[in-house]
Parts: sequence; C-alpha cells; structure tokens
Amino acid sequence: MKKKLLGALLGITMAAGLIAGCSAPAKESAGGTESGSAKARTLSEIKESGTIKIGVFSDKNPFGYVDANGNIQGYDVYFAKRLAKDLFGSEDKVEFVYVEAASRVEYLKSAKVDVILANFTVTDERKEQVDFALPYMKVALGVVSPDDKLITDVAELKDKTLIVVKGTTAETYFSENHPEIKLLKFDEYQEAYDALADGRGDAFSTDNTEVLAWALQNKGFHVGIESIGNTDTIAAAVQKGNTELLEWINSEIKTLGEEQFFHKNFEETLKPVYGDEIDPENLVVEGGQV
Repeated sequence: MKKKLLGALLGITMAAGLIAGCSAPAKESAGGTESGSAKARTLSEIKESGTIKIGVFSDKNPFGYVDANGNIQGYDVYFAKRLAKDLFGSEDKVEFVYVEAASRVEYLKSAKVDVILANFTVTDERKEQVDFALPYMKVALGVVSPDDKLITDVAELKDKTLIVVKGTTAETYFSENHPEIKLLKFDEYQEAYDALADGRGDAFSTDNTEVLAWALQNKGFHVGIESIGNTDTIAAAVQKGNTELLEWINSEIKTLGEEQFFHKNFEETLKPVYGDEIDPENLVVEGGQV
C-alpha cells in the first residue's frame, strides 16, 4: 500500500497558538460569521500596527494545528511566522486567527484577517472573491476509509456516506461529479475525523497529503483512493484588490525560493509526519513556480 500510495503521489505534477503576547487566537464558526465587507488593511497600515493578522487552521495536522503543548504548528504556520519575521523583524509579530474551511473567504471580505494561510486551494470560483498569491504547494484529493471496509474506487461509494468538510474542494468535487454519493458535511476537520472514527460515514475525503498523514497516525485506516480530481495548487490569499499586500507576498515568495525555504519548511514540519512516504518535490513549490 505504501509503495502504491507513494507511486500515486509521485504522479502529481504540480499554523492553542499565542498572539505575539498572551491572548488566545480568535475563532468563529462559519455559521457565526457576519456577512458583509470591510476594507482590508494595506501593507503600510499593517506595518504601522506592528502585527499582521493571519488566518490558519487549528485542526488540520500537519498544515495548521494545535499541538499537545497548546502551540500552533504546521507547514502553513511556519510560512506565516516567516512573513512576520521578514515584515517586522520578529516571527512573534503575527496574530493567528483560527478559521474553518467555509469561513476563509468571509474572513478576508470582512477584514477579520489580512492574509489567509489555511491550506487554501486555488480555484476559479475563489479567484472571483479573493486574490491569490503565488503558489507554495500542490495537492490532489484522496479518500481514507477503515481497513476492514476499504474504499479503493469511487464507484464503491455509490449509495454510501462520504464525509467532507464544508467549503473544501472535496465538497465541490463530489457534489458536482458524483451526486449519487451521499455527503455528510462538517464545519471542522476534527469533527469530520471523529465522524469517520465513530463509523458515521464510510469514508472521508480531503487533500490526499492530509488524509495520508492522518492514516499514518491512526491504525485501522488507509488511503484507498490516493488521487482523484484535479491536481491543484495551494496559495496565500488576501482581500480582493489589496494589491500592495499581494505584491509584497509575491515578492517574498520569490525571494524565499532562492534559499529553498519551502523545502526547509517541509523538512521541519512535514517530514516528521510522512517520513519517506512523500517526495518533497511532488508537494513543495519554490519561488511560485510550479
């Protein structure tokens, strides 16, 4: 299975945390987010304030999660801290705001955050609502299920219950392409994984890199469908029209590429989870060049 999974991944061609002090990060559910819009802070205004507000996941290991010691960790978090360091001279100058998948766009529109760094897949629909920076990762969808009832083909999901998280590419993909599959939707990733472990669904789909990490840490489950749908890119996002901030992030990504920053990020945050299961060349994007 490991060899098969690695082979599929080789076929891909394409951050409780502390806020620069003592207060805990903000968190609101997707349903509790007020609709509407507010003008985002410009790069100059962010610099004047002394901190940058970055939206991250708190429950998506190993990309954005709270560890056993209550610290925010992960691939996205590592990048967020570097942005703060290069902007203010200290990685402690980032204010982490916990988001859910379905609230990412709204948090930008309502200016609750300056930047979203929450494993945000670039799609045409999302491009109409936010501005994406250059990509820093690539990914496809995967499906994890129990060993004793392993789902190895999408056809096996017909008339079964597939768990997804609201506002994700998995929800969109299966809603549009497989209406014969019943979807059980949750706001948070931990809720989704709990439902899978409790047997409330037959399988769970999200980014293949993420379900692989979870399966490696949870005995009795495997990723039976290793890659489905399109291979996509992951990128930071800002409020639409926030050109000054967007251009700075893009310039930062290009500069970081010169030092192979995201490969180092992989070694620090992802390799301890994946071991040799994933070749970093099939996940990492340096300098925004896929």
